[in-house]
Amino acid sequence: MSEENADGDPAPEDTPEAGVGLAVRLLDRVEALGNRLPDPALLFALLLVVVWLCSWAFSHITFSHIDPRSGEPVDVVNLMTGAQFTSFFSSMVSTFVTFHPLGVVLLAMLGIGVADHSGFIRTGLKGLLNIAPARIITPMVLLIAIVSHSAVDAGYVLVIPLGAVIFQAAGRHPLAGIAAAFAGVSGGFSANFVPSALDPMLQGISQAAAQILDPAIVLNPLNNWFFTSASTLLIVGLGWYVTDRIVEPRLSGTAVDGELADAPALEALTPGERKGLTWSLIAVGIGMLALFASVWPESSPWRAPDGQIATSAAPLMRSIVALIFLVFLLPGVVYGYVSRAYLSHRDIVAGMTQAMSGLGYYLVMAFFAALFIAEFSRSNLGALLALEGAALLKAAAMPAAVTVIGVIVITGIVNLFVGSASAKWALLAPILVPMLMQLGISPDLAQAAYRVGDSSTNIITPLMPYFPLVVVFCQRYVRSTGIGTVVAMMLPFSVGYLVVWTVFLLLYWFTGLPLGLQASYLYASY
Repeated sequence: MSEENADGDPAPEDTPEAGVGLAVRLLDRVEALGNRLPDPALLFALLLVVVWLCSWAFSHITFSHIDPRSGEPVDVVNLMTGAQFTSFFSSMVSTFVTFHPLGVVLLAMLGIGVADHSGFIRTGLKGLLNIAPARIITPMVLLIAIVSHSAVDAGYVLVIPLGAVIFQAAGRHPLAGIAAAFAGVSGGFSANFVPSALDPMLQGISQAAAQILDPAIVLNPLNNWFFTSASTLLIVGLGWYVTDRIVEPRLSGTAVDGELADAPALEALTPGERKGLTWSLIAVGIGMLALFASVWPESSPWRAPDGQIATSAAPLMRSIVALIFLVFLLPGVVYGYVSRAYLSHRDIVAGMTQAMSGLGYYLVMAFFAALFIAEFSRSNLGALLALEGAALLKAAAMPAAVTVIGVIVITGIVNLFVGSASAKWALLAPILVPMLMQLGISPDLAQAAYRVGDSSTNIITPLMPYFPLVVVFCQRYVRSTGIGTVVAMMLPFSVGYLVVWTVFLLLYWFTGLPLGLQASYLYASY
């Protein structure tokens, strides 16, 4: 049935309204097709079988690509041999329990469960919404999500569900809040004005790759800091537009029928709630001051051996999830006792138990996801895909600006299959960085291009380790949520980020704005 204008005539196909209608229909189609896929848990199990079959097929082919991690030709491992199958079954328990997102989610949710069960989170949101104008809720959620990158992966289990609660409390669709938070946490992963452990991690890989061609070159760990800081404003603004103008209007016809559909509206704070909130925030403040005082000395045990804080070797950075647990446990307990919501320690345990009981479906999905990701990594299929893409880009021999765009596109495609940012860059950097250096492009710019591609497609691949968790969060509000629902919801963000962020990087480059500390666009400038 064709759309009509105010006079009853069909809307012209080239009008903005027709364009929006076409986009909505395409997203609806994506959602329908995606939701026809098997249950996410079964999908991961089927993909595991596909990996086994592909590993068998490709193991009979000899490839000339050199794996930069080992210096040896990349070989696809046949996972369908007796030895590989016995290794798979004998390591199944350790593969599951050492699945990185699993520990992050469970530990963080223990503390969040207490804070939620006691009423601290709800009361805090009531106080926040009483002072925050409704029109800035979307950019506020996006900004908080982006800043959460400094807390490693805690944003996935903390900010994304809070985005739903905030939107629902404001009378908006909770899935739009999840979409905005997910777009900030994962889609805007490389946009942050607060340095994190990712900066020195990527810089170290870039420097090692650059030294293949120039052994004397040294890069600054914050060589992309100015660009990622400026990108924060871009991601917040673009995410705001996509959420309010595209995603939420499309969700208006989606009924909220999940277990959290009937959450009561947030009203003004009662005297008891205000007192509990005040004392719980005081407790958090005292805890933060104690942590700051213990980190400040140069000899602090929180620091890495070289005295650094924002590095993966620092105990502080390795303790982020545990600290998130305490940051929510402490105010949750204080609020519970002050507000009289808690009368004994059994109420605290009840809060933790309730949080764990809601993660049953996630645990099932995480089990199969862990097995699939581990086998995909063992097969070397991901490494082969990354190296093939980089080789094709090198063989194309395009102009410098087009090559930078190619780096972004190749990274975005590879990112659909290989989730780890550091693992992908470890594969791609030894090929792309020297290649771009020979074109006169600096390792700093190559790394910035990689970060744009790496972030933009995070939010549309079911193979991303935290994707199943986002599906679970959505199902709490809309029972029928499937993989297709989340992919269709996030696709406008992904396409928008990939296109606009790429243009932004090129404009940033052409205007000569500094990428970061001691950074350059041209290799000859070193």
